[in-house]
Amino acid sequence: MTRYGLLLSLLLCLIVVRPMVAQEEVAKESDAPEAPEPAAQGDWSVTEHEVEIAGKAVKYTATAGTIQLKDNNDKPKASIFFIAYTGEPDLDEDGKNRRPVMFCFNGGPGSSSVWLHMGCFGPRRVHLDEVGHAVGPPYSLKDNGLSLLDTTDLVFIDPVATGFSRTEEGTSNSEYHSVSGDINSVAEFIRLWVTKNDRWLSPKYLAGESYGTTRAAGVANRLQSRSIDLNGIVLVSAVLSFQTLRFDEGNDLPYQLYVPTYTALAHYHGKLGVDLNKRRLPGLLDEVEEWSREVYGPALMKGAAIGEDQKQEIAEELAEYTGLPADLILKSDLRIPQWRFSNSLLAGQQKTVGRFDGRITGPDLDKVGERSGTSDPSYYRVAGGFTATFNDYVRGELGYETEKNYGILVGVNWNYDRVRASYLNVAGDLRRAMAENPKLRVYVAAGYYDLATPYHAAEYTIDHSITHPDARKRVSFGYFESGHMVFTHKESLKKLRGDLVEFFAESAPAE
Repeated sequence: MTRYGLLLSLLLCLIVVRPMVAQEEVAKESDAPEAPEPAAQGDWSVTEHEVEIAGKAVKYTATAGTIQLKDNNDKPKASIFFIAYTGEPDLDEDGKNRRPVMFCFNGGPGSSSVWLHMGCFGPRRVHLDEVGHAVGPPYSLKDNGLSLLDTTDLVFIDPVATGFSRTEEGTSNSEYHSVSGDINSVAEFIRLWVTKNDRWLSPKYLAGESYGTTRAAGVANRLQSRSIDLNGIVLVSAVLSFQTLRFDEGNDLPYQLYVPTYTALAHYHGKLGVDLNKRRLPGLLDEVEEWSREVYGPALMKGAAIGEDQKQEIAEELAEYTGLPADLILKSDLRIPQWRFSNSLLAGQQKTVGRFDGRITGPDLDKVGERSGTSDPSYYRVAGGFTATFNDYVRGELGYETEKNYGILVGVNWNYDRVRASYLNVAGDLRRAMAENPKLRVYVAAGYYDLATPYHAAEYTIDHSITHPDARKRVSFGYFESGHMVFTHKESLKKLRGDLVEFFAESAPAE
């Protein structure tokens, strides 16, 4: 090969992938400072797009790639995959981008960020019906006119071993598959992204779903320990204290906290009595919450000391509020775990209700009502659609070429290292973050039909951890007639967007 040919080959290797052909840009004179371009490096792919949101055209840049995490000796340890969407910058007089940026992730542990990305906040959304089932196969994407991209830049993060994120040679996944390792790695990714993209002066937000809310509380505290303050945290289907969810022997708390969700689903499926079925849901749930707190909880505390008459009375009242037979409740010692409710509510129809979203039903192949014989219908009704469309989208529209498998939801051996013969509880992390940062606001999105992280459990945790009057004023809840992924229900997504646009306005720095 000639010297000229060798130089030409090297130059071609350095060109950043831009699969979408943009119109020729003409330089224009302007007094306004130019926005800094995202640093093109490694395997980053950068493309230009436009989407209509709230009736307005929004131009944006999509960047897909990885950022390396390194140890103190600058040795690569892991590569974290991300997709960032950045709108037209909001530049101050010094040319610094003051546009907000929100870092988003899901939970699991072991989940990629595809759910918040392709179902909720991103500019492209999986085509779902009004209830929340993926339409197809074959599946398709649609522009998301309810995206938050007109309000904030968005960075979707896949923790190590999910998505395309991987450890480097000589590093074990176990270094990142723990409560502490996960928090530290995601916080470090955020610091690196902010640095590489010159966004230190932008308002910063976190958004997590499910275990992602657990991560968000820890990451917020970790970032602030490094003097990286946040403006807000969005918790979708929150779990901060795992005691509220574990149906363990001797732990009566979840039995009380799940009852309002059981009522909501019995109401949805028409399994309550005539009078209760006619009631509006919010008022009915207020009544059930009070009963669970004032009557049901104290009865469970008696254990075997409860009298037979009171036990019968509680069983009948619980049957009235849940749509389950009183004799089943008595046989269960007044304690109905989530799986028993899911497989018993519609047992007469040989159906089971979904754990992530109890509105969605599937066949009960067991026909006895103890175990359904299938996985959660509210998961398998959407999983295929999200998997197919993301894999096509990232390689097609975004031009990110790789033969790696995109891990939507992977099995992980998680180390709850912060727990010592107890339950994981990160509510204290959130409390400290709010105490140390008096501007930090928190928004909690809760679905009435969520049997994975019930809304009343989130209320209980917040009520018992965020107790200072000043901090309480900075916490708000949004309630939705949907499930764990509140955004798969279109009307709920509309409401969520409205709530969050208001949330961003309230948490934005004063002019």
